Amino acid sequence: MTLCDTQGVAHARTTEEDMETEDKDSKGRDGQTASGDTKPHAGGDADRLAVFSQYRGLLFSVAYRMLGSVADAEDMVQETFIRWQEAAKEEIRSPRAFLVTVITRLSINQLQSARVRREEYVGEWLPEPLVTGPESDPLGALKVDESLSMAFLLLLERLTPMERAVFLLREVFEYEYAEIAGVLGQSEANCRQILRRARQHVGDMRRRFDASAREHDDLLKRFIQATRAGEIQGLVELLSSEVVLHTDGGGKAVALASEVRGAEKVAGTIIERMRTTLPKNLVARMARINGKPGLVSYLNGKPFSALTVDFRDGLAQVIYVVTNPEKLAHLPDLPSAPM
Repeated sequence: MTLCDTQGVAHARTTEEDMETEDKDSKGRDGQTASGDTKPHAGGDADRLAVFSQYRGLLFSVAYRMLGSVADAEDMVQETFIRWQEAAKEEIRSPRAFLVTVITRLSINQLQSARVRREEYVGEWLPEPLVTGPESDPLGALKVDESLSMAFLLLLERLTPMERAVFLLREVFEYEYAEIAGVLGQSEANCRQILRRARQHVGDMRRRFDASAREHDDLLKRFIQATRAGEIQGLVELLSSEVVLHTDGGGKAVALASEVRGAEKVAGTIIERMRTTLPKNLVARMARINGKPGLVSYLNGKPFSALTVDFRDGLAQVIYVVTNPEKLAHLPDLPSAPM
């Protein structure tokens, strides 16, 4: 049984009714509500499109963090738009509440089915890399912070779909418990209990990486130079003794069967792969991936791999490499000028 198919738009309307009193009390002179709505009653197609566009970045931000997949998140945004267009005017008291309710429930349903597919996934599963530079954000309003990082998205994999929804809405998007309860069709007490469980699963294991953006950039460049030089010892000096290498080829591209741990093993694996497995004519460009400095490699102008590294205390702690072509399909082709 799925949330959206069984409860549907009618429950989105209930969410808005539950929140209507708070919105009325919070309106300012410009008519904007606490939930951010400027047009609580969408009219014609043009009005509806304009209102939906206002929240598109928020909707993608929710769906991508829920699913870890750009393609699936875009599908959820499109399905939400269809339901938005089909909803009767009387059903929409708060556009933001309606839209977030629909996309959250759609994402829960999608995640439940995706987990079955992931059990059959070849090798390690990593989130789809998302280029987040100012010229690469097709939605214009993507929420970019630590919760977009590979490390955070992998931590979310420890949670059930419902736990993930509550955790994200509360911890990342700062929703009140009453709002979360309405979105998910749960009681406030239930939501608090779900959040406590979610925090227990990920709270103690939440990694903190203290490198500033500039320091991260410099460390990544040194890491790349060391790998290209092919000297194991030079690379080992940049790695934490407990460093972990994750790769995701999905059975469709070059990747390792499982994670590799330890500085010596990781360095040896990287150097060996550079020498024997990777194409010699790769072209690499620096890019911001999931909010952090990263590297995209191209083969014949098309994305071949995406690499990001988490640093702490000047050393690489976790390395992520995605080569699955299906997960790279949304990345832009080779830029004409070096970065």
